[in-house]
Amino acid sequence: MILAVDIGNSDTTLGLFSEEKLIHDWRTTSGFSRTSDEYGVLINSFLSQAKTASDDISGVVISSVVPSLTDIIAHMSEKYLHKTAIIVSSKLDLGLPILIDNPEQLGADRICNAVAGIRDYDLPLVVVDFGTATTFDVISSKGEYLGGVIAPGVETSANDLFHRAAQLPKIDFHFPDKIIGKNSINSMQSGIMNGAVAVVDSMISAIEKEMGEKMNTVATGGFAHLITPKCNTVNDINAHLTLEGLNYIYNIISKK
Repeated sequence: MILAVDIGNSDTTLGLFSEEKLIHDWRTTSGFSRTSDEYGVLINSFLSQAKTASDDISGVVISSVVPSLTDIIAHMSEKYLHKTAIIVSSKLDLGLPILIDNPEQLGADRICNAVAGIRDYDLPLVVVDFGTATTFDVISSKGEYLGGVIAPGVETSANDLFHRAAQLPKIDFHFPDKIIGKNSINSMQSGIMNGAVAVVDSMISAIEKEMGEKMNTVATGGFAHLITPKCNTVNDINAHLTLEGLNYIYNIISKK
């Protein structure tokens, strides 16, 4: 079995794969103060839930946008799973042309999304990932990574508004009944949630205009299931796209 670990700024997602099938997944906070031993205990607990022994893990693959945690998780893999983890970066030979100014600046999660998107979806493609940031990754009809867009994430926007405006409350993330709010909470919910929909639809339309062609669009990330059903430009939702990309990358690299 393969353990895929996607380390984000806010959350870390783990997936357990048997061949191509995701059989278990877990989400935990990205604990910056955790040691490799603490992560080892946590992951062994997850594996125990899945009735899987650490010896059953044949490989580990890591995507990380938090360098300080990359080494901690990699060390955990060595110590507790006895496996040297594959760490995703633009330096891996994945057959993905990355046509941006500095490929080394491209986040590992976005590489995973692009690789999985090319494998599983018709091109040209935009992958929208709702995380700490909302990212748009653009892939050409030839399977080239062309670049993208980074916008503030849904929760990031809400938290920033709450912290900067003393009289505004924290909100639950759901759509109000009407666009025009009659109180502060509904007004904020409308702005955050409907605003996110507007950003997605307007950005996809702008990308299509710049590309001069219709784009297939898939959404992933924590808020995808909330936001994209209201969008007119998103064709599919795949909550596990990044994990699936990690597993696919492991299979590519391990066979070389």
